[in-house]
Amino acid sequence: MAAMRHSYAFNCVRPIMFYTLHRWHYSYICATLFYMSAINCTLCISTYNWPSALSLCLKSVFKQSVLPGQIIIGDDGSGNETKEVIASFAKHSPVPLMHVWQPDNGFKLAAIRNKSFVKATGDYIIQTDGDLLLHRHFIKDHLKWARKGCFVSAGRSLLSPDITDTLLNQNHFVYPPLSSVQVAKKFNALRLLPLSAGSYYLNKGASNYKFVLGANMAFWKTDIITVNGYNEAFTGWGKEDNELAVRLQMAGIKLRMLKNAAVVWHLHHKEANKSFNAQNEQQLAKTIQNKTTFAANGLNKYITK
Repeated sequence: MAAMRHSYAFNCVRPIMFYTLHRWHYSYICATLFYMSAINCTLCISTYNWPSALSLCLKSVFKQSVLPGQIIIGDDGSGNETKEVIASFAKHSPVPLMHVWQPDNGFKLAAIRNKSFVKATGDYIIQTDGDLLLHRHFIKDHLKWARKGCFVSAGRSLLSPDITDTLLNQNHFVYPPLSSVQVAKKFNALRLLPLSAGSYYLNKGASNYKFVLGANMAFWKTDIITVNGYNEAFTGWGKEDNELAVRLQMAGIKLRMLKNAAVVWHLHHKEANKSFNAQNEQQLAKTIQNKTTFAANGLNKYITK
């Protein structure tokens, strides 16, 4: 009899429970969508002399379920072919698309990113590279996890030389199947929002700056200005992203690592020249030792008074 009363009571309460959970879930979705729509963001894409890859990247941008408010192509000295590709996409872009170019004086990624940041009209900056293909919810995912006082670094999966050549030759963007042997780091290509929530809230150790990828980052423009952007003392490839992350953390901005969301696929290419890596490691160690927050050689010189 007691069991029957318990069952009857539960059956009476259950609709109320489900109704309450449904209302909570609906309210959460509405609040998330409102928050996302309230954020004005700029997508900054870095490129250098690979127009066919940039073309695929921009095609993936135009397919986004949520578009950025502005697209900036930060060009580290590419030739006319890249300029023509950008001009062609700009004609049909659903949002303002700007080409920020600097002369080819060697690897000056930090400088072109700083120049792009200064031109950004968005309050929130999402950063990637022109040799990446973006999942259709890339922008949406980044905006979902945008929080004041935080910046985000997400992962990437790697495409093989064969599938890279196929995509470039066809000049047609398709999402590589997760099961393909042509995709490495498959876990990073898996978009699972419950897992992304766990990674966002759990992966927040101070030492995570070591795993930051500049090709998939997002931060508030005010925070970037606070630390004066990238440190242009870095010469050649390597560690400029990690050093930026360290200074942001030193300034009190929390690093959040995002997995299984904001998915990107990296087109294969030969490795960059790493001859400056040891020198840049020393610069990174110096920043950590001195607890530096403001880059002496940063973006402030590009800001027009």
